Amino acid sequence: MGVLLAFSRGVDWMNEKFGRVADWCILLACAISAGNAMSRYGFNFSSNAWLEVQWYLFAAVVMLGASYTLFRNEHVRVDLLYGWMSERGRLYVDIFGIIVFLLPGMILLTWMTWPFFLDSLMRNEGSASPGGLIRWPAKLLLPLGFFLLVLQGLSELIKRFALLRGPVEGVAVVTEYQRPEQ
Repeated sequence: MGVLLAFSRGVDWMNEKFGRVADWCILLACAISAGNAMSRYGFNFSSNAWLEVQWYLFAAVVMLGASYTLFRNEHVRVDLLYGWMSERGRLYVDIFGIIVFLLPGMILLTWMTWPFFLDSLMRNEGSASPGGLIRWPAKLLLPLGFFLLVLQGLSELIKRFALLRGPVEGVAVVTEYQRPEQ
């Protein structure tokens, strides 16, 4: 179990770093958006490239931030019973959800988006808009983001199985459920 927990810590560390990249992409997208609006309305100058950079940064926020969101247990839950379960029951529900829903879905999406990215890379696909950017960097975010979710799902699975065996030093899994306020 020690090797698996070390793998889990490595995945958590990596996805935390990607989460920080996503945070900076938000700031950068806001700055570019404000600068683009100022240049468009103040100086009557604009470029499609600036609009597409904002789109790329938004894609980076979503695709690189999703695995970090899972790591922090801040993803959306649609479970009516989870809030009333014991911690052990929540661990079982999480294990079931990761194995049955998360991992198969993310593995499939990683597999399906890889050729989509490769085709764009091989053709050096560019934007149809005048002054637009090449498309493959944005398309790379799809398989990368889904693969990061696969890795984080495996990390969460390892931690939950470890906790079912008993308390483990250094393993922190948040199973608290915050009910939405009405």
